[in-house]
Amino acid sequence: MFQEKTPWLSALPAVNDQIRIFCFPFAGGGASSYRDWQKFFPKNVGVYPIQLPGRENRISDKPFTDMVDLVAEISKVLRPYLTKPFVFFGHSLGARIAFEVVRTLRRKWQLEPCHLIVSGSRAPHIPEPKPLHHLTDEAFVNELRRFSGTPEAILQNKELMELFIPILRADFMVDETYVHLPEEPIACPISAFGGTADPEADPRELEAWRQHTSNRFNLEMIAGDHFFLQSNKDVLLSFVKDIVLKYSTARMIG
Repeated sequence: MFQEKTPWLSALPAVNDQIRIFCFPFAGGGASSYRDWQKFFPKNVGVYPIQLPGRENRISDKPFTDMVDLVAEISKVLRPYLTKPFVFFGHSLGARIAFEVVRTLRRKWQLEPCHLIVSGSRAPHIPEPKPLHHLTDEAFVNELRRFSGTPEAILQNKELMELFIPILRADFMVDETYVHLPEEPIACPISAFGGTADPEADPRELEAWRQHTSNRFNLEMIAGDHFFLQSNKDVLLSFVKDIVLKYSTARMIG
């Protein structure tokens, strides 16, 4: 039986789902990044973005700064909703969070997704080469420009950045203090996606995800920078849809 509605999910999973996709956001991102993904899938494929504390409707909640604590909480929250086949999708920081949640679910409950889809992310054993969570606010904002995900007008808006910097800094701390600990490769397939002009995750760093699964691995490069997730969304979703529907008897509508 499902629990009451949780702030970690924008909606409770439907009982008639054939398969569920749980989407993990990038640093500073919220569940709204995946707001319109549901319309790309049949009705019996449920898309459930995860809402981390400190953003959007959870703006007053204290953000996590430690990967271990964050993964433990997400795993506990998701456990009741993993009664149907499920797929994890994560972009950038979200990919590494998703990967660690997969390993936690395996250790604690012997559960694994049908597929792990990672996007715009170095393999988990490759540390961030240019950490920025410790920088002064001015230097921190300047470094954010390399990700091309925050409009310049926002970066130059002092009041808005006073609101966003603590959230972003916390997320980068989660990412940059994360230490990958070796375990047996996960049993589900991994599909990795990268942007052709993304300096944060080059093909070699994406290909390195291969060693983390004992199953199939494939890599696709999509035109765009670190946020091809947004700029080339239709192409990415076409790939994601093909992966997900392999695990469902559902067929596209229209």
